[in-house]
Amino acid sequence: MIRISQLDLTRDGRRILKGIDAQVPAAGLTAVIGPNGAGKSSLLHCMAGLLPPSAGTITVDGTDIVAARPANRARLIAMLPQGTPVVPRLSVADLVAFGRWPHHRGHPSATDHAIIRESMIAFDLLPLADRRLDSLSGGQRQRAFVAMAHAQSTPWLLLDEPLAALDPKYASDIMRRLHAMSRPGPDARGVVVVLHDLAMAARYADWVVSLKDGRLFASAPRREAMNGASLTALFDTEILVDRLNESDVIMVR
Repeated sequence: MIRISQLDLTRDGRRILKGIDAQVPAAGLTAVIGPNGAGKSSLLHCMAGLLPPSAGTITVDGTDIVAARPANRARLIAMLPQGTPVVPRLSVADLVAFGRWPHHRGHPSATDHAIIRESMIAFDLLPLADRRLDSLSGGQRQRAFVAMAHAQSTPWLLLDEPLAALDPKYASDIMRRLHAMSRPGPDARGVVVVLHDLAMAARYADWVVSLKDGRLFASAPRREAMNGASLTALFDTEILVDRLNESDVIMVR
């Protein structure tokens, strides 16, 4: 479980996060939602230990993530930020292999190679293994970056807006794979995703952390955090939630 206690973050004189108290269950997929500028990406970077908070604590499975050594953090959390740059001439296989660096430090073993292959299989990338990243579609590239994070073999996977600029086909494909990865089982991982697409959050999230103006709005199971009244108050616009074929449908008026 990730526990966030009285978290504050101030940067360049601006208070971005304000007294956040929240938790993220170890099992399942958690969506982080909220209006633009709410502090979603900043919270995710704090959870990954990449942004030291101004006050408060974050523990990941009992480990103080801020105090942890970088090598230990890299074995606990894999983080995929927004807008990861594409390196020309880098192949898909080479990119996914970078995910194993915290484990082998330049001396990959047979186990590392096996995990790299497993990660490419998990995201249907074996046919593209030798393709250059700059020759792929946006959806294929994003699958490759997620597979790199997957290959890190951490109990937690944090992704900052992985669906940005993807069409519905590729967005659904990535969310479906992330959701499957978070299901109970020996290889299950806690998955935390910053999302702007409320329909994807409603379909795939088990737990929701919502932010507004840098403050916690909700930290609760999806059906509790994503009802019409809560979403209307969160986004300051009328949002209806209805059930269709056992799924929640989001409608903005």
